[in-house]
Amino acid sequence: MDSKEEKHSTQQQTTYNQHQGYCSFCRPEHYSKLPARNWLKNIPDTSMTTELVEVRFKNTRKDYFHNINRLDLAEGDVVAVEASPGHDIGIVSLTGDLVLKKLEQQEAEIEETEFKKIYRKAKDTDIEKWRQAVGLEHQTMIKARKIASDLNLGMKIGDVEYQGDKTKAIFYYIADERVDFRELIKILADEFKIRIEMRQIGTRQESGRIGGIGSCGRELCCSMWITNFVSVTTNAARHQELSLNPQKLAGQCGKLKCCLNFELDSYLDAKKNFPDTSIKLETTKGTAYHQKTDIFKQILWYSFSPDSSENLTPISVKRVKEIIELNDKGQKVEHLADSNDIIKQDFGFENDVGQDRLDRFEKKQTNKKSSTQKKRKRNKKKRKSNGKKQ
Repeated sequence: MDSKEEKHSTQQQTTYNQHQGYCSFCRPEHYSKLPARNWLKNIPDTSMTTELVEVRFKNTRKDYFHNINRLDLAEGDVVAVEASPGHDIGIVSLTGDLVLKKLEQQEAEIEETEFKKIYRKAKDTDIEKWRQAVGLEHQTMIKARKIASDLNLGMKIGDVEYQGDKTKAIFYYIADERVDFRELIKILADEFKIRIEMRQIGTRQESGRIGGIGSCGRELCCSMWITNFVSVTTNAARHQELSLNPQKLAGQCGKLKCCLNFELDSYLDAKKNFPDTSIKLETTKGTAYHQKTDIFKQILWYSFSPDSSENLTPISVKRVKEIIELNDKGQKVEHLADSNDIIKQDFGFENDVGQDRLDRFEKKQTNKKSSTQKKRKRNKKKRKSNGKKQ
């Protein structure tokens, strides 16, 4: 490690130590969501190739600033940045070429955009005032909710974020309809003696700010990496042959899970060669109706009853197309599954991790019984032989 890297690590450790006594929001490792991994960090000559720096604030709020003073910044440094009005306190989350990559991904016009400035690294007085501001956020949110309830406003204040210099606060709220909160702003400004900014967010953004664990056991995608929320419809579940159960398809925000769109393109691509499942298959035994589909195994299940899923016959996509072609010519097939196209149903159970049969304990007991019985017989024979000798 050279002197420059050692200086960075020492400064970052000092910053961490300064926050050990602070609340969880103030600590750099807990203060924000949407983490970014700088995979170019250890590559030489890429740490400060651009003067643009990504700075994170509370929860999912991030912004890009211009390091006009060419400060020697590293990830985790607490900095004072330009705000309107005054200044704000944030934590450096990303530097180098990846900042430009993320801006390109967001389709931002870098040359035409006027970025705000980074003033300096935060001093002890800046951090102390920031800590005090963060300590007021929860109490302010509770009071603001009560005031909004007294005014009978159809809105829910979900979060409050103070600016680092305690001169301004952002109130994040959710509302189904347009809300006239002019009277609310006057009361809040008079109550807290600060500038008020009301910012409306959706239920998905609120879930991202609050965070949590999804049904998959991992942290919510909206608080880890999703920044642009694409609309999700029930057609995504239908294409993936999922049961339309709202309790299973809905996320913590109450909307359809964003992950329903993740594999949708793969399913749509795999279903391009599938026949129309509404077409009935005519056989000499009767009419067969489609019941279910295994998309990636290229198998369709048919039964002779339109309302019952009993006695299902698995048929490959190739065989279904052949039957449809024969039916179009007026011919009926004798069997749904051809002799060369018999599919063995595999329910997917394999003894991969060393599971035994369910009756494994009974087997052990029978083995023990047989072994004890053999021992008793041997002992009896020994006794008899000893008696004869005597």
